[in-house]
Amino acid sequence: MDLRLAHIRTWIFDLDNTLYPSSARLFDQIDARMTGFIADKLQVDLAEAHRIQKGYFHAHGTTLAGLMAEHDVDPHAFLDHVHDIEMDVLEENAPLAAAIARLPGRKLVFTNADTPYASKVLAKLGLGESFEAIHDVHAMDLIPKPQASAYAGLCAAFELDPATCLFAEDMARNLAPAKAIGMTTLWVDNGSEQTPGADRSFIDFTCADITAWLHDHTGDS
Repeated sequence: MDLRLAHIRTWIFDLDNTLYPSSARLFDQIDARMTGFIADKLQVDLAEAHRIQKGYFHAHGTTLAGLMAEHDVDPHAFLDHVHDIEMDVLEENAPLAAAIARLPGRKLVFTNADTPYASKVLAKLGLGESFEAIHDVHAMDLIPKPQASAYAGLCAAFELDPATCLFAEDMARNLAPAKAIGMTTLWVDNGSEQTPGADRSFIDFTCADITAWLHDHTGDS
């Protein structure tokens, strides 16, 4: 175990593009379905729908948060629609399951998606039994990462001391609030979409692949 991680008692993981590589392009399907939903809802073409979608993503944290704020969209209808995708691009990752199982302490998933979708992804990856719980967007009262309340709610729900938590996430901006409350941060920099901004001072560790990083930093050697 890397001595810099000796204090970690709770290991918190984002889901999409973190527990599987962005090269799987699973989220591309969700992205396309979000664009289609907006085009139908707002009666605009796909190019304009995509522009609106990305604007909400950058301004509100998620496309859904923007749609709720600006158009009073039903979150359940939206999530059901965008998560109705094929998951055959995902493969079981036994080395990751083994690495997570070896981690000392608690293991949680912290995602802006919903639990039914997250559970399907975890099952496809062979991680269905790897985590104590999934803290999803509904548990956040639909106010997603990177809003500070999402992190406060996570800590309250599971009685976590942020100073003993590590949070791994592919969206760099979502690590800043975690660092602000004392968490150790791991950026899974694997090519997923990022928001503008060069500040990375809130990142403690960076990796391209979560499985390799866990093997290298949390093994017995």
